[in-house]
Amino acid sequence: MRENLNDLFALLTVARERNFTRAAAQLGISQSALSRTISALETRMGLRLLTRTTRSVSPTEAGRRVLAAITPRFEEIDAELEALSDLRDRPTGTVRITTTDYATQAYVWPRLKLLLHEYPDIRVELINDYGLANIVEQSYDIGIRLGDQVEKDMIAARISPDLTMAIVGAPHYLAANGPCVTPQDLTHHNCINLRLPTRDSLMPWELSKGGRDLQVRVDGQWVFNSTYQMLEAALEGFGLAYVPFDLAKPHVETGQLAWVLEEWFPTYPGYHLFYPSRRQTSQAVAPVVQALKAGSSAT
Repeated sequence: MRENLNDLFALLTVARERNFTRAAAQLGISQSALSRTISALETRMGLRLLTRTTRSVSPTEAGRRVLAAITPRFEEIDAELEALSDLRDRPTGTVRITTTDYATQAYVWPRLKLLLHEYPDIRVELINDYGLANIVEQSYDIGIRLGDQVEKDMIAARISPDLTMAIVGAPHYLAANGPCVTPQDLTHHNCINLRLPTRDSLMPWELSKGGRDLQVRVDGQWVFNSTYQMLEAALEGFGLAYVPFDLAKPHVETGQLAWVLEEWFPTYPGYHLFYPSRRQTSQAVAPVVQALKAGSSAT
């Protein structure tokens, strides 16, 4: 027979306090209402649960058996509620982020791996995508793009310095295929392309010099959807690659790669995180945003 939990909790409180007046004050009800509750419980169970005297209250044998059964259960409930209360102060939930592979490797991963060590209840889903996904339509919590690609009506914050793009090639490739002196020369070279998924096209190579901007459509043997695979193909001598300057720089310094058309390298506003202005549903979003923003002061 399922008894009313409030009545059982009232019985437990009276037994602990051994006094109806103190128990009633703790429960926030009148002494007479508490007395009626216990009497109704005893009537339903057909057992006398408490012995009342002018000085104290004590459980009967039946009352002790009932208390032995219910006390551990209420203690378990209290412990679970306390644990849930702790979650209010400890961020939890999944944060979905759309970004690019270079932004992930250079800025997102180094900052969020530290955060997730500190907050094990936060989960991060990183989707590398050059397709400029609509974060609201595709249920992302955060987007990361170059500053001039951030969607309108979004809260945005810079997380990186400005980004310079560079053209590089392996010295042995350039020796075998000739120099590249002008942007027009690119059409005669084996160029390593990046596929843009949503546009179903290859990314044009944007160049800039002295206020003059060009978009060059190039061709070659290899097409990837990853900046790092493009860089690897350039290192292997398959052709010229258009990649972030900072990504290529260590390989240029070791002589594995060489700059090509260096005076035409364009610079863009750095990576920005952005998210809708509406209230976020996941409490984990705030610490993720803070970690990404905080790391930008060290870049």
